[in-house]
Amino acid sequence: MKRCTIVVNTGKHESNRLGNEIHSFLRCRGIESSFLAFDGYSCDYPFEGSDFVLTLGGDGTVLYAARGCAPLGIPVFPVNLGEFGFIASIQKESWEKELSLFIAGGSRIEQRSMIHAELIHEGKTAYAAAGLNDVVLSAKNALHTISFEVAFNHATLGKFKADGIIIATPTGSTAYSVSAGGPIVDPGMEALVLTPINSFSLSSRPLVLSLDGELCITLLESRIPDAKITIDGQKSVNLVVGDCIIVKRAPYKAQLIGCSSGKFYEALRSKLNWSGGPHA
Repeated sequence: MKRCTIVVNTGKHESNRLGNEIHSFLRCRGIESSFLAFDGYSCDYPFEGSDFVLTLGGDGTVLYAARGCAPLGIPVFPVNLGEFGFIASIQKESWEKELSLFIAGGSRIEQRSMIHAELIHEGKTAYAAAGLNDVVLSAKNALHTISFEVAFNHATLGKFKADGIIIATPTGSTAYSVSAGGPIVDPGMEALVLTPINSFSLSSRPLVLSLDGELCITLLESRIPDAKITIDGQKSVNLVVGDCIIVKRAPYKAQLIGCSSGKFYEALRSKLNWSGGPHA
């Protein structure tokens, strides 16, 4: 390994100091590194030529790096400076040990499935992007509901009236989806998690679907049909009645360093207080 890009989250006060420490650490080992500032929203992914990308921030910073690195086959080394750290599972106190292990070739690289969303407007592709966490179709105003039809592999699942719907990967099952009542799915699995948001029906339950299938969500007429699509919490794209969102497996996977299943379940216990019982 000869080159690393260090992604610095500008909203984390520790990121610059730690970034300089890591820069010096890598230089002493003959690895060049450059800095890339990330403010929470970006569609620019200048990672080509890097042997690996190191992120200093929370899970959102890892999601950004993964979207840019996955198509290039570049692994991401995620150092957690955020609150939860389900994806950014390398803690700041152990970065040196973990990074030394990775440079020496002793780290396991986890492969995480990603999803690809395509917006079809009047028969043509108007927008397309991939995500590691989720695709969210929702009303533009939190006080409104929208109507939409869901089909999986051309089989209709039903028509819904709700605040929206979340299509999450197993990695994203612990994000927005779980807060909306969706299941927690082991990140090593390959699945689509379909979670309605405040559905106007007691029968609307989350579904876990095969990642090998294709999901189609069509926006229907409603009293106020203002809707939007958001991928991985980035800037949204507006939708109009008749628009169709096609979601399926992305042709590549995110490569994450140090994100073992053990760290995932430890984060469940320590961050979400998942314990199995009231006295566990």
